[in-house]
Amino acid sequence: MAKNLHFLTSAMLILLILSTAKSESFSRKLSPEAQGLKKEKLTHLHFYFHDIITSKNPTAVPITKPGITNSSTDFGTVFMADDPLTVEPDINSKLVGRAQGIYASASQTEIGFLMVFNLVFSEGKYNGSTLSLLGHNAIFSGVREMPIVGGSKIFRFARGYALAKTHTIDLKTNNAIVEYNVYVLHY
Repeated sequence: MAKNLHFLTSAMLILLILSTAKSESFSRKLSPEAQGLKKEKLTHLHFYFHDIITSKNPTAVPITKPGITNSSTDFGTVFMADDPLTVEPDINSKLVGRAQGIYASASQTEIGFLMVFNLVFSEGKYNGSTLSLLGHNAIFSGVREMPIVGGSKIFRFARGYALAKTHTIDLKTNNAIVEYNVYVLHY
């Protein structure tokens, strides 16, 4: 009898502890529909990126330049950019957004940048929406592919890729116009 009473007492104590304990979980499963996520869409965006380094009003400026560097690639140089995105290669064509972020010379053997950008759109239904681009950009390669790793507003839960192709580059000023085709899956 004492054995059974001890078992009952232990069982009641465990039950009491479990019933009064607070849940410490930091996650829970959610329904995509409950979050307003409907059918996934594929969107293609086409625009021109204007990287202006040498001008009275540059859109990209060097923020660090190491004292010792490989002069042929400017390895270690970091730029902060707020580059306009337009519908045509002409800088005066319709502005659809800005590429805001950082790019850095990350290769010792070629001119190749680490790109970390938010593509911030200002046009039509995309106004206020962003896409986040993160990747390698070997600027003298024909077409470069960089991943889209996220987004906001219309592009919430975005994933995809961007294809960049140099339209023009002035090797004296380093000013460039780059054509972008972006393919993004989003809800």
